[in-house]
Amino acid sequence: MRPAIRVENVSKRFRLGVRGSGSYRTLRESLMNLLRRPWGRSARTATDDSSIWALKNVSAEIWSGQVVGLIGRNGAGKSTLLKILSRVTEPTEGRVELRGRVGSLLEVGTGFHLELTGRENIYLNGSILGMSRREIQRRFDDIVAFSELEKFIDTPVKRYSSGMYVRLAFAVAAHLEPEILIIDEVLAVGDASFQNKCIGKTLEVAQSGRTILLVSHQMDVVRRLCGRAILLKQGEVAAAGDTNEVINQYLAEGAGRVLPGVPVETLRITPRGGNLEAVFVQVSCTSLDERTSGHPYTGGPLHVTATVEARRAIRFNSFCLQIFDRQRTRLIAADTIVHQAPPRSLTPGTHQLRAVLPALPLRPGIYVLGVCLAQRPMTVFDNCETVGEIEVLPAPGRDNEPKPYFDGPVACDIQWTD
Repeated sequence: MRPAIRVENVSKRFRLGVRGSGSYRTLRESLMNLLRRPWGRSARTATDDSSIWALKNVSAEIWSGQVVGLIGRNGAGKSTLLKILSRVTEPTEGRVELRGRVGSLLEVGTGFHLELTGRENIYLNGSILGMSRREIQRRFDDIVAFSELEKFIDTPVKRYSSGMYVRLAFAVAAHLEPEILIIDEVLAVGDASFQNKCIGKTLEVAQSGRTILLVSHQMDVVRRLCGRAILLKQGEVAAAGDTNEVINQYLAEGAGRVLPGVPVETLRITPRGGNLEAVFVQVSCTSLDERTSGHPYTGGPLHVTATVEARRAIRFNSFCLQIFDRQRTRLIAADTIVHQAPPRSLTPGTHQLRAVLPALPLRPGIYVLGVCLAQRPMTVFDNCETVGEIEVLPAPGRDNEPKPYFDGPVACDIQWTD
């Protein structure tokens, strides 16, 4: 049995600032080239060495029915690989084998003719996939219903918003039943309800035995949909295999990401406030739940352990666990003062403080963790608002999510050990 997708030593080079041999030149450019030739120079040779390898010897096999996530930082080569698989561009080196029709959703409006209506573009895309008019007609009503664009189906797509583009493009790609479905990070354009609708449809497509290759920066989506993952780094395959293991490796390499149970050294983190007579030297967090590999999840517990180095004897009444969104809006401030924990004295040396949030009231996403130690209302010893980013996953086996903002203090249990 052959794989649905086979990539063998694929490399792709792009030249920077070099025109193709068939490009038209201006009179001024031609004259400048003539003046340079006596000295052995030309506009072309001056820039021939300016090139970049977007992909280097990438090899992978994806079998029929697999849902594989392709992850990596911006510029890692993910979109370039998808364009090669979609036959938008050719590799510089290597070869690709595809078994079956390929449906691609690479970027907003890909494959659409702007002057044609939504209806006409559905038939155009179906024809490109090699489907007969009768097959397209049989699925037409489902496509329109899924996209929720009944009123605009006979409007030229050049008048569609980006969200309308994505709705129609995904509906076409998912319902015309290609054997291989390639999806780039375009669903982020759609609204939240449509994103959830697309995730459900993707799961349905996967269960039908078709092959899906998905690029996303949303790790919770990759975990939910993909059984395997491939990590690209600077155009090369850095890891491939089990989704959780590959994602953990990717997050571990990302700057400032807090992995479950792995202490973060905080002494070098800046900026931070306070007199630094007692400082945080390490912070770690975990949910202690094997179902999420220790990652915190919506409605689940969050255990945070902070190692504090007291440089003199101090007394504090405020140990505060803080969680911010990426726009630096503080969502949670679980403080010993609010929870009426008794004041505590620390002798010079190293101590551990623990905070437990029994039920994390946050939606799935990326948040920023911070900690603060103080003797209120006058003295702040250390305020480290950016320990690192934490990823909150969906609750295992539950679809309902609490609202992301809430009233009143968050339930918290504060502990310490010498």
